[in-house]
Amino acid sequence: MPHPEPLRALLGPDAAAVRRALTDEAGVSLPAFVDHHVHLHLVDGERLPLGGVAAVVDLGGDPAILAGRAAGTLPQVTYAGAFLTTLGGYPAGREWAPPAIVRQITDASPQIGRPGGAATAVDEQRLAGASVIKVVLHHDRPLPEDAVATIVETAHAAGLPVVAHVEGEGMTRRALDAGIDALAHTPFTERLDEALVARAAAAQVWISTLDIHRDDEQAADVARENLRAFRAAGGRVVYGTDLGNGDLPLGVNPRELRALLAAGCDVPALVAALTDPWPGAAPLPEVRTFLRGQPPRAADGADDPTALADWLATASVVPGEDLLPDLDDEAGNADSEDDDD
Repeated sequence: MPHPEPLRALLGPDAAAVRRALTDEAGVSLPAFVDHHVHLHLVDGERLPLGGVAAVVDLGGDPAILAGRAAGTLPQVTYAGAFLTTLGGYPAGREWAPPAIVRQITDASPQIGRPGGAATAVDEQRLAGASVIKVVLHHDRPLPEDAVATIVETAHAAGLPVVAHVEGEGMTRRALDAGIDALAHTPFTERLDEALVARAAAAQVWISTLDIHRDDEQAADVARENLRAFRAAGGRVVYGTDLGNGDLPLGVNPRELRALLAAGCDVPALVAALTDPWPGAAPLPEVRTFLRGQPPRAADGADDPTALADWLATASVVPGEDLLPDLDDEAGNADSEDDDD
């Protein structure tokens, strides 16, 4: 196990050498891992902690079912509730999107209680316990600008950020112009110019979801280059998979991590994306991520980002009280450094 300072340089400031109290197994502790884009009605979410994911953000589900989840269970779930879309808009009518997870907005009114109203839909999700509101800006049939404006204003007045499904030419610009706080996917249908990327980096969080494009070379390339530019401009990237969309692993997805590397993220950035508490303010206090053994390195002793990404995908979720500082290891490393002086 590396000395604490090299370990933190490799994995970020929250990495620590630890031993498990129950088994004496040595490893590395990190904050809880979060998948920031899932759809729990399409997967067995209870299995996620077995794959290293302690918390999720559900970005499109039945608000009544999500509100009824038992408190204190893993994974911890924060959620948007239903998709807010226009009449007949995406994802209404899709096989995977039952009516309970979609609200079709027919009135831009800011008056709460009006049937089909934009403010009414936001307030319904708020009352169901939503931590974020999700809108759809899809090129086939996007929400009208006045409805989007009402949604954003109503959500922000309630202290809730707004995340958008953005798909199609000009939709990212519309999201920025509307004051939307986050994108549910890295933009994958158009290359964004430098000025637009700079605006996004200053104003938004982007959820990665790169691996869903693995069978679409054009979309994968567009998303990768947009994310590279967004990061280079200082943008905040969080890890998300769109779990439920196709064949994705129930747990940390090594393909998503490798795709983030290919988009210009280094290993500390991977860890930051995995442990970012968005839309919350702090990581789960009661559980930690545990990674067995030492961080892998190349044969010549150099860092091996791909091997490290795959190692991160072996994470397990453990109670924080089960992890003890590996004081013997740290002392041994410190002694070795003294001997070299």
